[in-house]
Order: sequence, then C-alpha cells, then structure tokens
Amino acid sequence: MLIMKKISILIITVIGLAIIAPTVHAGNEERAGEAGASELLLNPWAASSGFGNANVASVQGLEGIFLNVAGTAFTNKTELGFTYTDYLSGAGIGINSFAFSQKVGESGAFSASVVSYNFGELDRTLVEAPDGNGTTFKPTYTNITVGYAREFSNAIYGGAAVKIINEGISNSKATGIAIDAGIQYVTGERDQFRFGITMQNVGPNMKFSGDGLSFKGTTPNGTIQTLEYRAREFELPSLIRMGLSYDLFLAENHNLLVAGNFTSNSFTKDNLHLGLEYGFMDYLRLRGGFIYEDGIFDEDERATVFTGLTGGLSVLVPLSKENGSRLAIDYSYRATAVFDGVHSIGARIIL
Repeated sequence: MLIMKKISILIITVIGLAIIAPTVHAGNEERAGEAGASELLLNPWAASSGFGNANVASVQGLEGIFLNVAGTAFTNKTELGFTYTDYLSGAGIGINSFAFSQKVGESGAFSASVVSYNFGELDRTLVEAPDGNGTTFKPTYTNITVGYAREFSNAIYGGAAVKIINEGISNSKATGIAIDAGIQYVTGERDQFRFGITMQNVGPNMKFSGDGLSFKGTTPNGTIQTLEYRAREFELPSLIRMGLSYDLFLAENHNLLVAGNFTSNSFTKDNLHLGLEYGFMDYLRLRGGFIYEDGIFDEDERATVFTGLTGGLSVLVPLSKENGSRLAIDYSYRATAVFDGVHSIGARIIL
C-alpha cells in the first residue's frame, strides 16, 4: 500500500507539471529562433555537461539547480561550486558560474546560483557607420537562480526554482523571470533505479527597452521629436525533461551509472540524451555522453553548433575523514562543428 501511495503521488505530480505548463509543446523546428534568452539552455556546470545532460534522474547536489532542482535535496550539509566555461573555444566567450546548496532542517535544501556571460568588447556599429564608429561596448548577460527542494519521503524528492534573467547592452536591456520545477523518484534495494522529470524556463514574455530603441525624427510640420521603436516581445525557451538512470554495481568500489533522458523543446528540435559514468570509490568519476537530435549527423541538416559527443571527469580529494568533506575538480568537453569545442573546468567543496 505504501508503494502504491508513493506511485500515486508521483503520477499526480507529473500530471500537475503538465497542467501548469501550457506553453510547453513538442519540439517545433519551424519556431526555431523565435524565443529569446537562449543562454538558459546552456549548461554551465562541468560534471553534468560532460554527462551529456543525461542525469536528470540522478543529478545530486548544487548542479541540480540547472538540470533538475529536485536533485539539490540530496545535499548532505553544504556545497559550494565555481565553474569557468570557454564557450566555443577561440570565440572569446566565457561563462562564470557560482552556486551553493545548503541543507535546511531535516529534509529541505536551499540553493542559489549566479551565471555571468562575458562576450568581451564588441565594436559599436551604427546605420551611418556599419563597419563601426571606433567605440566599443560590452554586453552583460546575468542569470540569478534561487531554489528550494525537499525530501517528501525516502523515495520522492521535489523542488522549485525562480530565475531572474538580465540581458543588456550599453543602451538597451531586458529583464525577465522564469520558474523551474522538478521531481525525482528513487527505488530499488540499493536505490539504484531513478526517475526524474523537470519543467524549466516557464515565465512571461520579455522585451527590450532603453535609449537604444529611440531616435530623432522630423514630423511633417518640421518639428524634431524623439521617437521610440516598439520592441517586440519574445518568449522564453521553455522545455520539459524526462529521464531514467540505473546504477550497475560491478564490483566492490566500482560502479557504472547508465542514464538517459528526453528533452521536449518548445522552439527547436527535441533531444535524446545518453550518458555513462564510471565511478571508483569516492575518488574518481569518468563520464561520456551523446546528445542526439534529428539531422545531427548531416552537416546540411544540423540545426545546432554541437555535434553530440560529450565527455569529462571528476577527481575527488578527501578533506576530512571525520565528516567526509571533499574537494571535487570537474572538467568537461563538448564537441562542436565550428571553433574548438566547449571546455568547462570547475571546483566544488562538499561538506
């Protein structure tokens, strides 16, 4: 009876996510490019990105704040993490990410993250100076996320997060808000089977405003006035992820985590994610993954800069035998069709 009750709660939660996310549809490549805030789709964290984003069901700790906020409920005490991503290596784009997750009470966890995008200095172009007027500007993209997750039973974990999205150039900016929600279900004699589902980036439309949208014009009677363009609103790249994972305990101190999930995107093609992670004790994690979408193997049909392959590793160094605290060094690589791929390197302190 207890198991049936847990399954019923899970089903009700999943149905609830579907009901409160009416803007989330199956992938529609005809709508590609209509959404904004596409930086919300980029995983800035090294451990889960090296896994091909396949661990929606098994992600635990602070990295869950991006992939499935329910995973932050597994925080033992405190986790701190920082990652630097060299996006499209050679393009001069960097992503700095900081996050923490803190256990609250017996079953809850509070988490927060700040992700900042650095595009470097860009030449300022004008209608009268299409090649640049000799000055530069620096775009500023920053996303702030605050989340809370908790353990509802020894098998069901759930959480929600609020994102504040800021995009701007020197004279125009846009600010928006989005909501994530997710659950994880754990079962098996050794908690080896997991199921996860998450809804992400659901929120109101965004719109740019500022002096960059204004210009001086002359009315028919010769009066000079400052006029303003009407900026078009854009939607957020909402999506739903559903995943499964299974732990294979190969031998003492050796295990293999097999994971996969499906991502239903609203504004581009759907994705299938597959990932493998080999673990040796609490010292080493080796990961590999593949993200598939229709046309990924055809250069003419491919609609993404990524070619699918991902990989990475984590080295965990014990800091204290008494409380089990560790320092984790994470690295990931994502193959791309242009430039030299995406490299992420970071460190986490797990207390």
